[in-house]
Amino acid sequence: MTGASIPAVQFESVGKSYGAVRAVDDVSLDIAARSFVALVGASGSGKSTLLKMVNRLVEPTAGTVLFEGEEVAAQPLPALRRKVGYVFQSIGLFPHMSVTENIAIGPRLTGEKLGAGRIAELLELVELDGSYAKRMPHELSGGQRQRIGVARALAGGPHLLLMDEPFGALDPVTRDALGRRVRTLHGTLGLTTVLVTHDMAEALLLADRVLVMDRGRIVADETPRALLGGAGGEVAQGLVAVPRAQAEALAELER
Repeated sequence: MTGASIPAVQFESVGKSYGAVRAVDDVSLDIAARSFVALVGASGSGKSTLLKMVNRLVEPTAGTVLFEGEEVAAQPLPALRRKVGYVFQSIGLFPHMSVTENIAIGPRLTGEKLGAGRIAELLELVELDGSYAKRMPHELSGGQRQRIGVARALAGGPHLLLMDEPFGALDPVTRDALGRRVRTLHGTLGLTTVLVTHDMAEALLLADRVLVMDRGRIVADETPRALLGGAGGEVAQGLVAVPRAQAEALAELER
């Protein structure tokens, strides 16, 4: 296997149990480098648990996870997390730290200090100007805080961007704008991106590939076009039915 053909992420018969509960149940799949993958499912389906196995926020109880051909369990955590940017569901900015300090915290843990120029570059990537560098999190709107969360995830120059319900707490306009910005950054920075969301419309609009989870298993693996065409099975089509019905209702209002 050549370097170019090694998947960015591989799950090999991965499982995670919490007592008698199988949160993730024997998942095997590859995620190609530079692809944008959405992981969709109802609450409790296992999607966030699966995502967190990649950067070892969750350790599997069975199977193996590989990143760029190497087992994540064998990699030093600081080095692994430098290469894997992570955007939290709850944003997770440190309230006692400035924007600059929040963005720079990942590289700092590996001994690198980010200069003002690099901070300005990262702010520009998420469409914020340099004046935000000295602000504190409480001075920012929810959308601005999540943009800082994305900048922080990109600070180490990651190959892989993991996003766990990153837009869930945002208003629809901000959510749409930030989603489109992340999609643009995915292409311009040559990232592999995995987005966990319960919103099938978001998955269909942003991703190249949609994985649907149910009860800890992958029950559909399709392109957005295939899902809209009826593929993927009952669970996947149940999720697609929601944005489809909304689109039909809006079309009816225009008549």
